[in-house]
Amino acid sequence: MTLLAINRAAAKGADQLPARGRLFRKYIALFVAVVAVALVANGLIEIWFSYREQRTALVRMQHAQAEAAAAKISEFIREIEGQLGWMTQLPWSASSPEEWRFDAVRLLRQVPAITELVRLDGAGREQARMSRLAVDVIGSGSDFSQDPKFVQAIANKHYYGPVYFRRESEPYMTLAIAGARRDYGVVVAEVNLRFIWDVVSEMKVGERGIAYVVDADGRLIAHPDISLVLRNTDLSRLPQVRAARQAPAARENEEVANSVDGTPVLSAYAPVESLGWLLFVETPVAEAYAPLYISIERSGLFIVAALALAVMAGLFLARRMIVPIRALRDGAARIGSGDLSQRISIDTNDELEALGEQFNSMAARLQDSYATLERKVDERTRQLALANQAKSRFFAAASHDLRQPLHAMGLFVAQLRSRMGAEERRRLVDHIEAAVSAMNELFNALLDISKLDAGVLSPSIAEFPAARVLKRIETTFTPVAREKGLSFRSVPSKAWLRSDAILLERIVLNLVSNAIRYTSRGGVVLGCRRRGAHLRIEVWDTGYGIPEDQRRNIFDEFYRVQDPARDAGPGLGLGLAIVDRISRLLDHPVDLASTLGKGSRFAVTVPVAAAPPQVVEESTTIRLPIDALSGKLVFVIDDDPLVLEGMGGLFKSWGCRVMTAANTAAVGALAGNDDVPDLIISDYRLPDGRTGLDVIGQLRDAFEEPIPGFLISGDTNPEPQSAARAAGLHLLHKPVDPMALRAMVNRMLRAAEIASVH
Repeated sequence: MTLLAINRAAAKGADQLPARGRLFRKYIALFVAVVAVALVANGLIEIWFSYREQRTALVRMQHAQAEAAAAKISEFIREIEGQLGWMTQLPWSASSPEEWRFDAVRLLRQVPAITELVRLDGAGREQARMSRLAVDVIGSGSDFSQDPKFVQAIANKHYYGPVYFRRESEPYMTLAIAGARRDYGVVVAEVNLRFIWDVVSEMKVGERGIAYVVDADGRLIAHPDISLVLRNTDLSRLPQVRAARQAPAARENEEVANSVDGTPVLSAYAPVESLGWLLFVETPVAEAYAPLYISIERSGLFIVAALALAVMAGLFLARRMIVPIRALRDGAARIGSGDLSQRISIDTNDELEALGEQFNSMAARLQDSYATLERKVDERTRQLALANQAKSRFFAAASHDLRQPLHAMGLFVAQLRSRMGAEERRRLVDHIEAAVSAMNELFNALLDISKLDAGVLSPSIAEFPAARVLKRIETTFTPVAREKGLSFRSVPSKAWLRSDAILLERIVLNLVSNAIRYTSRGGVVLGCRRRGAHLRIEVWDTGYGIPEDQRRNIFDEFYRVQDPARDAGPGLGLGLAIVDRISRLLDHPVDLASTLGKGSRFAVTVPVAAAPPQVVEESTTIRLPIDALSGKLVFVIDDDPLVLEGMGGLFKSWGCRVMTAANTAAVGALAGNDDVPDLIISDYRLPDGRTGLDVIGQLRDAFEEPIPGFLISGDTNPEPQSAARAAGLHLLHKPVDPMALRAMVNRMLRAAEIASVH
């Protein structure tokens, strides 16, 4: 391919690019489409569930109102039946007319709803009549033997007559109760049903909802609009009445139908026991769904606003992406047209900038090597492909591969400190180690925060002496405080605690670290106070203190107290956030007291446990010498050669013998070694799909001994941590601070020594 052909191809591609569609519009359309689909789908789902919940709740409420009103009506009728029952205890011949009149007057006083009482003997003849509206009659002898109120009362022991109206104003019904035997006769009462009308009229169902009662035939007998009742309105044609008559049992169903005047309503009903009546409660659909319509309108406005914001964000993001792409396109077109002195200027600090530099380099080489143009073009094309491939690999494995060099650098820094002698190099190493330590602290803090937020950590509650935690904190921070010119004192305690020792130690460690970091003079005191069934572990410092208006935010992520008089130090603002999350996980309250200019006091409250008898501290039973690592054989397994070299060199600097393995075959060689290792350290993920759990188990089986071991991983997902915990192994996350690594090694070897003694 000649330079002329390349120039023509580049120019042709540049000319055809706009015809294929604007990338700017494509990015905006894609971004807005994705956001719109998510918002609309979420909005529709929310609206649907809100609609179902609102409708169900309203029907249940109406059903409950209907049942309550129906129960009142049934109770009203049962009370009247109970009063009438006393009038049929004896036959007519067993009492005189005056005695019956006395009982009837008393009953009329007790039951105001009864307007008239009639006593029929066993043959159905009227013996007495008492009325509030007419003259009393005794012994008329009128024959009611064929009247339904006598016939059905004798057959069924009770009779409920149809509803009728006196003087077309008040509803009445006939209620007859028969005695235990036929010769006891029947007592007939004319009952004023105004009480039922009052119950229906006084029911409040929203703003425009109503309640009404129909009899077994669907005839209206009670309604807030009394004119409908007086017109003897038949509601059996209404769908809700027809359905209720076919299945009269009470149901929590939802029924949308039309009311008497044709208004769409949401209807619920309940049967009136023994009478065969049905009580309906109805609310207009427009009123019932008004809150839902408001919610839909609000959701619609939110979706529109979110879409507008998505369009603006799409414009911004697309512009940020398209501008450097256009610069690349225009620069490439000019270079392709033969202007080899053209240079592309892109300042995005990403792959696009790197690509621009590649174009510039290509132009320079073309300018310098016109004779070898075709070879140069092929080389640049291959480089671009490799760059794209490298970029893809970077995005695919960044979360793991970025941790590996950090981990190896920390190990190399520790070796340089022990081997380098020149003052200038030692100062350089100090700077590197400080940077690594800061990154390591940030990684560990972010990892702890993510694990706590994801709910991966689960406390392992046990009983242990408080002195164990206090001693470790004292050992860790006494040198740190001394280097800063501070005093650090730990007040011993003999109390036993019930908590998770590791998580509690992390709380106290963060509190003490925070106190030392923000204290410029004076000192820090770590002590305990007994409060009933709890122990308060307190951390006092003589720092500047925390202003009152900032104390509410002190436990937030990345929050640091803003005060010019405060020595902020290199803190990340995550220590107290971790303390807050772990304390809530363990249910150990943390409180703060602070005085500006005098210092602060943090306290964590922990449940106290009963101390077991004849307890001997592990530290007094087995004490490892200072050179406890000297001569120990350590197996290190990792598929990264840098990590193997760094880890091996670090352990050798500590006086250990080290054997390493990077794959399955090398692990098999370790298993055939004659010497039993004192410790096994393995990466979690290894080649051939194996894990560190498999390797440690293989080596333990090969040597037939429970060799101490732990895992190191750059994977921050919860699965490795859960798998390690299930196998009873500790897992450290890369990058690992050398001092933290040595502390873990000492702890494992110490536990092994104690186990061998017992």
